[in-house]
Amino acid sequence: MIRPDGKTNTRDLTTILWVVVMSLFFSVSCSGDPKETVEVVFDPEQTYTMKTTEVSTLVSDSGITRYRANAREWLVFGKANEPYWYFPKGIYLEQFDTLFQVKASMKADTAYYYEKQELWKGVGNVEMKSLDNEYFTTSLIFWDQKSQKIYSDKYIRIEQQDKVITGVGFESNQSMTEYKIFNTTGIFPINETPGDTTQLAEEKDRT
Repeated sequence: MIRPDGKTNTRDLTTILWVVVMSLFFSVSCSGDPKETVEVVFDPEQTYTMKTTEVSTLVSDSGITRYRANAREWLVFGKANEPYWYFPKGIYLEQFDTLFQVKASMKADTAYYYEKQELWKGVGNVEMKSLDNEYFTTSLIFWDQKSQKIYSDKYIRIEQQDKVITGVGFESNQSMTEYKIFNTTGIFPINETPGDTTQLAEEKDRT
């Protein structure tokens, strides 16, 4: 700094030089610090690429509306080795005919849909209803859209108009109108359904 008398203020110059030197020192020191890199691990099998809540959607096949799906939560694992959809909070599905009439319906506690296989998997309390108003209950069901088959290797209970059929192992067409049980365990009048049906189901599921 130059004073009015024309002389330089040595103290001010010293302060300025000190500030410049320290700034350069810290600049060099900081630039020399190693940079920390955080590696983010992406597991396509466990990381979803899309999440949607409170879903109600229509699904088309060959330009024709075939299904309606309702779910509280829908997760899409589009980068997985076998891309799939996951419905952790349950799903309700309806299948339509060409006149948009409901042919069959399915409700499950948890569900998966494997895109390449065109395969639905229902887990937990699985309930289905056919066009003939027959009710199917099981703990595991597969719905293969390619082969147009519905099947299970678990205990199943079928409630018809006048009777209840129980068994293990089941296969049906998509409309649930033509089916067979591989190991029938009982046929009972509708008003005489045995009280140990649930216990029998649990025993079969443990095998």
